[in-house]
Amino acid sequence: MEQETDEDTRYEAVRSRDARFDGVFFFAVETTGIYCRPSCPAVTPKRANVRFFATAAAAQGSGFRACRRCRPDAVPGSAEWNVRADVVGRAVRLIADGVVDREGVAGLAGRLGYSARQVQRQLTAELGAGPVALARAQRAHTARVLVQTTELPITEIAFASGFASVRQFNDTIRAVYASTPSELRATAPRNGGGRAPTPNAGIPLRLAHRGPYRAGPVFDLLEQQAVPGIEEVSGPSGARTYRRTLRLPYGTGIVAVDERPGTARTGLGAHPGGWLDARLHLTDPRDLTTAVQRLRRLFDLDADPYAVDERLASDPRLAPLVAARPGLRSPGTADPEELAVRALTGRTEAERLVRRYGKALDAPCGSLTHLFPEPAVLAGAEPAGTLGALTAALADQAVRLDPGADRDDAQEALRAVPGLDARTVAEIRTRALGDPDVAPPGLDAPDSWRPWRSYAVNHLRAAGEWEW
Repeated sequence: MEQETDEDTRYEAVRSRDARFDGVFFFAVETTGIYCRPSCPAVTPKRANVRFFATAAAAQGSGFRACRRCRPDAVPGSAEWNVRADVVGRAVRLIADGVVDREGVAGLAGRLGYSARQVQRQLTAELGAGPVALARAQRAHTARVLVQTTELPITEIAFASGFASVRQFNDTIRAVYASTPSELRATAPRNGGGRAPTPNAGIPLRLAHRGPYRAGPVFDLLEQQAVPGIEEVSGPSGARTYRRTLRLPYGTGIVAVDERPGTARTGLGAHPGGWLDARLHLTDPRDLTTAVQRLRRLFDLDADPYAVDERLASDPRLAPLVAARPGLRSPGTADPEELAVRALTGRTEAERLVRRYGKALDAPCGSLTHLFPEPAVLAGAEPAGTLGALTAALADQAVRLDPGADRDDAQEALRAVPGLDARTVAEIRTRALGDPDVAPPGLDAPDSWRPWRSYAVNHLRAAGEWEW
């Protein structure tokens, strides 16, 4: 009965085309063989013909193909995985970062500390799809983006997307999109009537989010903390562009994300969502998926602003702040180990470390000239003091901050680093580990703010009532 009620609630979300649930679940229509996002503008199917799935991978695994109208593969990720710290949540974050493509299911299981069989069982039970199927759905999305936004040869796209063979690539594209790769490319939007941009011009993307997005405070923070050589923020307030360098598994990247004005309303139907425009310049297109996921974590694009704002607005202290900044996010980071070092040293010292130890880009782009130095480099170059202890712990993985790290274990390991104070540990847990529920020392944070205390801190910071 509980499942029936839940599915009835989901069907009501489909009937009302409620974009708050895009990415939270998917629905498929048995009579058409197509799966969609809840906000799909097509005619609402009969309830008897609808099936619900927790993931796009589960819908694909049941033989349904993606709707060409609502593009369900392009929705924001479920905010649940940002909140959850269990093995399923950690596994989903690792798969999104491309671990299965690079290391296989055995590598994923090893990072989680479970057997491959245990991981398969838990993911299938909760998501309706195992790690291979989840990675396959992600590869298909990456392939579609490359097919429709670049002029890379189809064969190169197949391997850049993580497929083992061109045949596997072709079969997957046909199964997921009911099109050949060439047909997908023919339907791509054109810029000024011309071809899609070349890789040298960067890969243009729209990074989707659900609900309102208060971009100003996020870009304010990035501008205040930008480290010359690896980051820059340019343009007037309200129309700024954030650019930075990235160290990626197969190469390097330079990414740019544009600020978009915030919105003033929340609630059902008030703001279905939107996107941030981005451009990615990658030395190896195989890094597309990883680069996109790291940007999503940096800008907190998979958050559920409806749930956050509803909870925090019930507190008298926070209510006026939430009303002033609906959709405020809790920024993460594109590089957790870099964030940990910067949280310890501050901006000025981080700039010195970049100048002295950062790796120079083969092809600098304006003021972006370096990658942030790796922990092993810093540990060898400056082994003394807290910086040396922290970078050594990061280098030998005594402290793990990757997307699959256990947050409590990481916090304990950080506390064991000599000289690392509790306030810095809290900042690292908030931003490097993406924990939505951190209350830093010295802040009176009532339990009524749970599980969104990190967002409460950002409201206080944006209002000038708190500083890290």
